[in-house]
Amino acid sequence: MPDIAAPTRRSLGGVATGVALVLVAVLIGDAAQRLTGDDAPAAAAAAVTPTGHTTTVAVTAENMRFHPATITVPAGDRLVIEFTNADQRRHDLVLATGARTGTVGAGRTASLDAGVIGAAVEGWCSLPGHRQAGMTLSITTAAAGHAGHTMAGATTIDPMADPGAAFQARDATAPATPTGTVHRLALHVREVAREIAPGVRQTMWTYNGTVPGPVLRGKVGDTFEITLSNDGTVDHGVDFHAGSLAPDGPMRPIDPGQTLTYRFTAAKAGIWMYHCSTMPMLLHIANGMYGAVVIDPPGLPPVDHEYVLVQSELYLGSELTAMRADQPDAVVFNGYPNQYAHRPLAVRTGDRVRVWVLDAGPNRGSAFHIVGTQFDTVYAEGHYLLKPSDSGGSQVMALAPASGGFVEAVFPEAGHYSFVTHAMADAERGARGTFEVTGG
Repeated sequence: MPDIAAPTRRSLGGVATGVALVLVAVLIGDAAQRLTGDDAPAAAAAAVTPTGHTTTVAVTAENMRFHPATITVPAGDRLVIEFTNADQRRHDLVLATGARTGTVGAGRTASLDAGVIGAAVEGWCSLPGHRQAGMTLSITTAAAGHAGHTMAGATTIDPMADPGAAFQARDATAPATPTGTVHRLALHVREVAREIAPGVRQTMWTYNGTVPGPVLRGKVGDTFEITLSNDGTVDHGVDFHAGSLAPDGPMRPIDPGQTLTYRFTAAKAGIWMYHCSTMPMLLHIANGMYGAVVIDPPGLPPVDHEYVLVQSELYLGSELTAMRADQPDAVVFNGYPNQYAHRPLAVRTGDRVRVWVLDAGPNRGSAFHIVGTQFDTVYAEGHYLLKPSDSGGSQVMALAPASGGFVEAVFPEAGHYSFVTHAMADAERGARGTFEVTGG
């Protein structure tokens, strides 16, 4: 960054990428949006001594976000924003001071003179619903020579934020059905500080360090022997829905440092939830202690691709009050918002794709849907609702918390097919992803 004594025109800013999201339009009644641009220089100056310098920042609107979303300007500088609309819909930029660009069409650029900046200024897109959907911008001041931009704060979850080039999505590929009839697993309770959304870290209670825990798989009649070790700091337990036995012994909470053995035989097919059995279960499940067990229906045919998606909720700070009020900060597949929108699942035209879906909740149901194709197979809670030989099709698999099943589809042509929960508020909270389909 040039020193404050350098030439008066400076350039800051950056462009981040994300994924498109369909949003429900609502009206905005903010009176600040109706201010005139004539008020901008005086309001932004806030009794600061002008430096005589101009800071120019490139701001891009893309995927219903401003990039960068935070601008830091030396106090007393005049700020000029070169606003480019790289989105597929119209946007504008309105500042609380009254400065505004007017509506900017897709692919167009407008210049906004924000005036001399002496205090924090908020900005937003004033088109219906865009501000509420997250199209906001903050201008802050800094001492001379320290201008720059920062990422959005980590006290909220932005489900559309880009997780960065180094981000690795959880492998959604279903594990192969193992040979043999007895399956043993060491399951360790671990408290892990991890990124739960772009720029947001939280200590989660986990099984074997991941959220969700590991996916288990077997056949009807197989026996599972689970050794649970509590390596955490509070008592924990486990409850496997895939088994049928009295809860008193194997589901009892164990203290830190203790171990128990949980043995069950899978008598019925389906995708089954497992979760911590310690009260309050709402807190333990919502803080990461859940996973899936896939028990194949007899005669399950092979497919080209098979995935497991576990829908769940995230609550910042593990706030039990928010959990009880059913107010999640994000709704996700496999523990991270929109991860498969940023890292799509790759298939080819003509491939048969099976998607196992478990709704781990703990509170919200799922309405699993793939945009652009139809299901010819639906298997939910232990029985087929639809088979390829039937004349009908299905658009959604509806699941209550703790229920699951699978769907199958064949993609008709190359393209990008979003998958979501069709509870749109939860899709916008992060429960969405993409199948990237290439030619066969």
